[in-house]
Amino acid sequence: MTDIAKLLGDEAEGLLSHTCSGIPREQLHLPGGDFIDRVMAASDRRPSVLRNMQALFDHGRLAGTGYLSILPVDQGIEHSAGASFGPNPIYFDPANIVELAIEGGCNAVASTLGGLASVARRYAHRIPMIVKLNHNETLTYPAVYDQTLFAQVEQAFDMGGVAVGATIYFGSAESRRQIMEISEAFERAHELGMVTVLWAYLRNPAFKHEGTDYHVAADLTGQANHMAATLKADIVKQKLPETNGGYRDIGFGHTHDRVYDTLTSAHPVDLARYQVANCYMGRAGLINSGGGSKGASDLGEAVRTAVINKRAGGMGLISGRKAFQKPMAEGVELLNAIQDVYLSRDVTIA
Repeated sequence: MTDIAKLLGDEAEGLLSHTCSGIPREQLHLPGGDFIDRVMAASDRRPSVLRNMQALFDHGRLAGTGYLSILPVDQGIEHSAGASFGPNPIYFDPANIVELAIEGGCNAVASTLGGLASVARRYAHRIPMIVKLNHNETLTYPAVYDQTLFAQVEQAFDMGGVAVGATIYFGSAESRRQIMEISEAFERAHELGMVTVLWAYLRNPAFKHEGTDYHVAADLTGQANHMAATLKADIVKQKLPETNGGYRDIGFGHTHDRVYDTLTSAHPVDLARYQVANCYMGRAGLINSGGGSKGASDLGEAVRTAVINKRAGGMGLISGRKAFQKPMAEGVELLNAIQDVYLSRDVTIA
C-alpha cells in the first residue's frame, strides 16, 4: 500500500485529522458499497441506469467500495494530439489507453467517440467505457472557446458504452446553448440506460480577477456542480477548489455570507466539502480531476487530491495526464496510489 502520510509531507496531519464543522458528514449521502440501494434507487433513474452504475462500481481495484478511479483521455482534441501524446507516443493508439486503464485497476476509461469506437469490440466487455460527447477543439484559429458535439448518445450506446460524458463551460457566453444540448443528451442517455457524467467547468476571462483565478473558487465551482446535478448528472467532474469568494470578490451573482464564514473555511477539505454539498449533498457523486502533469511531483499531488476528495465526501478521482504522459508502469503506479487512498481505512470522512 502507498505510504500516504509520507507523500503528503508537512500537510499530512492537517489533511488527515481535520473535521468539517460547517457542513458535517452526517448531512451527506456518502459513497459506499450500498450507494445505489441507499441513494440512487430513490431517483427516477431506470433500472438499466442503475445496472450500468453498478457496473462502474464493480470494476477494478475499488470494486465494491462505492468509489471510482477513472482514466480520462480526451485531451487529444482540446490540447491537440501532439501536446497530449508527444511525451509518450504509444498513447496515439487508443488500445494502449484502454490497456493502461485495465492494468491500472481503474473502474472505467473515458475517451473520445473515435478512440473508443476503434477498439470497442476488443474492450467493451473488459472494462466500462465512458464516451465523451463534446469537446473544445483548438485547430480553429483564432481560438474559439466552446464545446461542440462530436458524438450522439446512440453511437455511445451502440459501441457498448455504459456512460456518456460531456463538458459545459458554465459562465461562458455559450453556456446557455451547451446547457440545452447536454440536457437533451443526458435525457436520451438515461432513456437508453446509460450513466451521465458532467465535466462542470467554468470559463470566463472575468473569473481571473486581480491576480486570483476564481475558476477554481469553491463558491463558483460549487454552483456549477449544483447546475450539473440539476441537469441530472449522475457523476460530476470538477476541479479541486483552491480558493473561495468568487461571487463576493468579482462582485456579481447571488450568494450569502454563511457560504464564507460558516459553511466553509480556508481548509482544502472544507472547500471541497462545499462542492459535495452542491452535488445534492452527495446524491450526485463528485469526482475531482487530477490536473496536468508536472513531472516528479505528480504522485504526491495525485494522492493529495484523492485525500481531499475522499475526506470531503467525494466519490473518487478522474486522473489522466499524470498517468498517460509517463511510461505505462509509472502510470499504473500512480493510478494504484490514488486507489490506495480510497482503500485505506486511515483516510476517513472529515
